[in-house]
Amino acid sequence: MISRRQFVTGTLATFGFGGSLSFLTSCGSSSSSAGNELFQVVQRFPQVLVPGSVRIPISLANQAGLLGKTSGVELPTELRAQLLNSETGEVVIADMVATRHDANIDPPYWPFRADIAAVGIYSLVVEGGTQDGAGVQIMDPATVSIPLIGTPLPGFDTPTTSDSRGVNPLCTRSPEPCPLHDITLNEALKLGKPIAYLVGTPAHCQTGTCSPALDALLSMREVVGDRLTMLHAEIYTDDTATIVAPAVEALSMTYEPALFITDAKGVLVERFDAIFDAVEITEAFTTLGVL
Repeated sequence: MISRRQFVTGTLATFGFGGSLSFLTSCGSSSSSAGNELFQVVQRFPQVLVPGSVRIPISLANQAGLLGKTSGVELPTELRAQLLNSETGEVVIADMVATRHDANIDPPYWPFRADIAAVGIYSLVVEGGTQDGAGVQIMDPATVSIPLIGTPLPGFDTPTTSDSRGVNPLCTRSPEPCPLHDITLNEALKLGKPIAYLVGTPAHCQTGTCSPALDALLSMREVVGDRLTMLHAEIYTDDTATIVAPAVEALSMTYEPALFITDAKGVLVERFDAIFDAVEITEAFTTLGVL
């Protein structure tokens, strides 16, 4: 286990989103070849959060990169943190706990959950850290263009196997494309069933999470059956990965991937941003009542 944690603060513009990161020193770790190794708490969420129930996933890294299952470091099962108001230093949430998630995904991540009522700048301070922590901005919903939980998912004629609508390849999953391109999102919204709509590109994902995200969704397909409609749309129009696909523009997305889950009326009940695994998808489907 990572123990005797001590943090300093810093900034690192890598791992997809950049931003303010916390640095962690692990002394005498039994599974690390180094007696005193530097770690980093890495922000794994885009800054499109609004007041309400907020999901704040983080990962751990060292100077070589994100720490995974084969990194030679025994990663903690749980991380604890506080949420502070960055302007006043006030403790907003005193005790937050996140469990390690690594089902079908590597490196692992820890998704903190918090109910945050007010717009503002906050700091997520992992146990033992300084008050600087990792920055979390809660934005005015009026300034966020991506669909929010509790609002209808906008319809769109997504590319399908019968009409690719200028997107080629239709699906960059390898070695075989996924089977989630039979109908458009507009058609799915008319079926009166819950929807799981993934927007991401397995072959060109800058954060390296799109492929496991798609695989996680597919792993649930036979279990869920026809109680829920699953769809996938690519980020780019072709293999050059230079022109953003219309499906991305329709949602005003500035990051990848994202999984939009709706109820039978097409209202968003969950939005997983950037990183998620089969466990979180299973929990969301269970809450929705399709499992």
